[in-house]
Amino acid sequence: MRDVYSLLTGPLLGISLLVFFGGMAWRIFWYIKGLDWRLERVAYRPYMKRGLKGAVQSIWRWLVPYGTHSWRQHPFFAGAFFLFHLGAIFVPLFLAGHMVIMERQLGFSLPALPQIVSDVLTLGTIAAGGFIIARRLALPEVRILTTLYDYFILCLSLAPFVTGFLAAANAPGYDFWLLLHILCGELFLILAPFTKLSHIALFFMSRGQLGMDYAIKRGGEFRGTSFPW
Repeated sequence: MRDVYSLLTGPLLGISLLVFFGGMAWRIFWYIKGLDWRLERVAYRPYMKRGLKGAVQSIWRWLVPYGTHSWRQHPFFAGAFFLFHLGAIFVPLFLAGHMVIMERQLGFSLPALPQIVSDVLTLGTIAAGGFIIARRLALPEVRILTTLYDYFILCLSLAPFVTGFLAAANAPGYDFWLLLHILCGELFLILAPFTKLSHIALFFMSRGQLGMDYAIKRGGEFRGTSFPW
């Protein structure tokens, strides 16, 4: 157990993080490289200041709960969506157990969340993920667009939370759940840049591009509160 744990939280964790950050940087690089003002018909360089303002506005509106017309039209789904992503961001980054590993491997750590907050966010993330899966199964207009690949991505995203919660709760087979939790987390990191999970980075690129489009080509700078989000 100790040797396996050391391997998972040592060399394999380093490889997972290298693949994750390197892969995401690669995706961002090729996204930007693929932009062409002649194809997009957007004068990015001459109107860079205006475009960046539109990009920031577009990203911000989609990061704020119910900040867009689309979110307000589907309030329950929007709530589950934001709860899911809130837990997916804050629990891995600020979980006390993760900070112990970070301190040991890197020599520094981030502030840790109180355990009760981590538990609530973890359960909220699991519940929200279950709701998203149930919605895909229940609504014909969503089910017809959902493939086994989509369910795999959702399960891959939820697996670290389920296994981590079971380990934290000292469920029977604690060693098994702990090691499985680490494996699931590292599998998530390795696969993220090569799957739909790359939206972790590409969300900001695509929303920023759309914001630049509206600000530069469609007069978004002059629409004020009527900016079409």
